[in-house]
Amino acid sequence: MSHWIVAPVVLPALLAPMIAFVMRHDISLARAASFAGTIALAAIAIGLTVMAAGGETFAYELGNWPAPFGIVLVLDRLSAVMLLLTALLALIVLFHAVATGWDERGRHFHALFQFQLMGISGAFLTGDAFNLFVFFEVLLIASYGLMIHGGGRVRLQAGLQYVVMNLAGSTLFLFALGTVYAATGTLNIADLAEKVQALPVEDAALVRVAAVLLMMVFAIKAALFPVQFWLPATYSNAPAPVAALFAIMTKVGAYAIIRVHTMVFGPEVAVTDGLTATWLMPAAVITVAVGAVGVLGARRLMPLLSFAVVGSMGTMMIAVAAFTPYAMTSALYYMVHSTFSAAALFLLADLVVSRRKGGDLLRPEAPTVQNGLFAALFFAGAIGMAGMPPLSGFLGKLVILDALNGTPAMTMAWVAILLGSLFIIVGFARAGSVLFWKSTSMATAEAEKPDTDQPDASDAPEDRMRRPASALEVAPTMAALALLAALTVAAGPVTGYLEGASAQLYDRSGYVEAVLGGAGEVQE
Repeated sequence: MSHWIVAPVVLPALLAPMIAFVMRHDISLARAASFAGTIALAAIAIGLTVMAAGGETFAYELGNWPAPFGIVLVLDRLSAVMLLLTALLALIVLFHAVATGWDERGRHFHALFQFQLMGISGAFLTGDAFNLFVFFEVLLIASYGLMIHGGGRVRLQAGLQYVVMNLAGSTLFLFALGTVYAATGTLNIADLAEKVQALPVEDAALVRVAAVLLMMVFAIKAALFPVQFWLPATYSNAPAPVAALFAIMTKVGAYAIIRVHTMVFGPEVAVTDGLTATWLMPAAVITVAVGAVGVLGARRLMPLLSFAVVGSMGTMMIAVAAFTPYAMTSALYYMVHSTFSAAALFLLADLVVSRRKGGDLLRPEAPTVQNGLFAALFFAGAIGMAGMPPLSGFLGKLVILDALNGTPAMTMAWVAILLGSLFIIVGFARAGSVLFWKSTSMATAEAEKPDTDQPDASDAPEDRMRRPASALEVAPTMAALALLAALTVAAGPVTGYLEGASAQLYDRSGYVEAVLGGAGEVQE
């Protein structure tokens, strides 16, 4: 087996401490190393995506210790897609952070950035539930540092809530893993898939408890109702490039639900039949409603975008909750779309907010420099997030609605998605009108009052408020929007690849054979 499978974990793991201890006082050297590592990660992800395109599942056994006793990494189409999505997003975010100078506001930005990529890549590749917990902790520890990058009272308060919520989730994760191990004697995902399916229904009470506990843990990571409340406060107060990178963080939780609750606790498994879908579908529908109402009622731009992310997660998880290959394909397509649309809007928000006296408060003010350009980019991003034609969000939602046709929850899901889309359209139209098109004469005396809820003034230095955004600063936002357009144009080939990923995901025997059947031996 090719050693390239472990490279997405090893590369940032080696690069991060080098940047932290050797290059922390030289920002130019740190930038060069971070760019080199991220570009290499993107190249490796492309190679692994091509490698997985044939439909084979590859298992990499670290130290030649066979599964289920050794640590194993598993590459299939789904994990390859998630790696490629992470690498492309990381390149865009890193370019923005360097172009705008965000990386200079803390000494360890690039080291934390690489540790974050290590954790995310490991979570997508691991074939073991305990190592999934380990990689969750790696990416969360890195995200704590990135969350408070640049400092400030409001950011530290939001970071504290983020830490507490995720520590509670990590504790629950350990309880869930202990319950799984007590019931089955293993934590290897392929081994679990075999042993859970072979359990008698009358002896599976612990397994059902474990399935619910794991669903709760992954729901926290994916920001699903009723544990979604941490996301708006965290994303709206994080540095904008960090919030853009966090667009992939909720997808890690969604990926965990897809991988574990399809492979191990799928709807055809007798001991957990219907258990996951019973809880997941209502939670996803309510998450769409929470996100849509939040967008409609937001008074600041960053919370508006954060609630839009919540709504998009709900939409995607509605498709996942159907637990059919077609619905899973639509969910994966929408996952790719929503990641880039959220990143584009957060990066654009950074350019706009830093040039407005009132920060991200939605109130009429004097037009910003390059007001027309920002308005056009916001319009394109809003179309993508709301799911309107001609961008890929429209296709994604259309395929999700089609995939839900004839399912028991069809009516509830259709109403949630369609009404949620309407609310998001209205919310973004109101925000765009206030930010870019309302006459400055509409600004009232209220607009002159200080806003104590705004991020620290250091986030919008005076020189940046007066100068136009350079081509390098605007390029990452345009790149994210261009990827949405490319996703629309190439919808056929992309969907074909994702159909293969869904079919592979539901082929439990192929995954088990690759991991446990000797197909994962490392070849020197």
